[in-house]
Amino acid sequence: MKFVIDNILLVVTALVSGGLLLWPMVRRGTGGPWVTATQAVQLINKEDALVLDIREAPEYSAAHILNARNIPLKDLAARAKEIEKFKQKPVIVACDSGSRSGAAVTVLKQQGFANVHNLSGGLGAWQQAGLPTEKQ
Repeated sequence: MKFVIDNILLVVTALVSGGLLLWPMVRRGTGGPWVTATQAVQLINKEDALVLDIREAPEYSAAHILNARNIPLKDLAARAKEIEKFKQKPVIVACDSGSRSGAAVTVLKQQGFANVHNLSGGLGAWQQAGLPTEKQ
């Protein structure tokens, strides 16, 4: 106990750094299943997956995954019928970093979509992998 009191800054630093190391695993527990950019390409090529970009229109226009469909997250529940034909196909949900798309995965699952995936790292990871994007 004396060690903890004498080295409180060291103990707090160790606890904080341990928490930061665990955060990605905790975050991935929601909004999944997650797919990497490479796995997403395989789903697109082999299973004709839909890429759904849930960012706002200006973000989508700046750059998006080739042939991605844009429905902003705030409109997704109301506009889910537009992509109803993909209920039994893989749907890959993308945003900038992969965090907003987690909420979209939940919405789509509630709407009855059976095979929904969250793009890990979002458009940033897609671009970092050197995969093609387009502008509107």
